[in-house]
Amino acid sequence: MATLRATLFVLFQTLWTAILGLPCLPLLVLNRTYSQTLAKVWLRGMLWGSWVFLGLRAEVRGLENLPKGGCVIAAKHQSAFETFLFHTVVDDAVYVLKKELGRIPVVGWYLWSSGQIFVDRTAGAAALKSMVREVGIALDHGSQVIIFPEGTRVAPDARLPYHPGVSALYAQLQAPVVPVALNSGLYWPRNGFIKKPGTVIIEFLPPLPPDLNRKAFMAELEGRVETASRALAGLPAPEAPAEPQPGSSV
Repeated sequence: MATLRATLFVLFQTLWTAILGLPCLPLLVLNRTYSQTLAKVWLRGMLWGSWVFLGLRAEVRGLENLPKGGCVIAAKHQSAFETFLFHTVVDDAVYVLKKELGRIPVVGWYLWSSGQIFVDRTAGAAALKSMVREVGIALDHGSQVIIFPEGTRVAPDARLPYHPGVSALYAQLQAPVVPVALNSGLYWPRNGFIKKPGTVIIEFLPPLPPDLNRKAFMAELEGRVETASRALAGLPAPEAPAEPQPGSSV
């Protein structure tokens, strides 16, 4: 039954994307507002499909912690499910994404058109500088910028070091940074085809205090997100930060 439900969801996802995405391609030449509106419609459909075919629903907590206007949302990343959600919760979601996602036919075109921010992870310091500039522009427009500090999906009981790109946004742009904890990996495994029914909890935590130094900021962000995410997953609090590893700074 679980395999059948997962297969039906994939078929729904493909059909829904084609039905909505292909006829609306002319919207790509218009203002990004049209692409953003279409994204919200598509993603609400994906959430509906997740509930109908997979038995997955979302519970959002802590919305009172979201400031008005532009901010940076630094979220735990465990599955694709949370990428469906933020557009339906905030007014103008802009994701920081790896450049490869922009090459996906149809979906990638809409990502570019709607003003999402793409990062070339092989570009090093140049990528960080470009990201800070583009995020600054998005914040000036009042957008809510979503970044996944670990850079990839991580299982609930695993840890990866947080990349310092989020600290550059905090220090250079002086924007509110809102940590987000979640437990989606319990139901939607990182590389698993089979999903489990249940309620995914997305929790917005209080914004980080201003004027922290880089080390204090990273420790506070990781501590809050990891502790809250593990609590949502029914796991004990983390013992220590994950060890930094060489690689992208974004």
